[in-house]
Amino acid sequence: MLVLTRKTNEAIKIGDDIEIKVLSVDGDQVKIGISAPRHVDIHRKEVYLSIQEENNAAANNSSVDVLQQLIKKGKF
Repeated sequence: MLVLTRKTNEAIKIGDDIEIKVLSVDGDQVKIGISAPRHVDIHRKEVYLSIQEENNAAANNSSVDVLQQLIKKGKF
């Protein structure tokens, strides 16, 4: 893991298209701004993990549903 120190209004560049800027620091809370192309998904980690869990659950459920439908139709 790369660890960098930044002050308010200082930024970090990731490649040519992504910039992360420290907007403010208040106690133990840091406010950051992220500039990135529209096709780049940006989520807080807890939201990202929740999305992944929901996607995995949906994929598992739909696979079972599809198999059950195929069995009922006699195609499996």
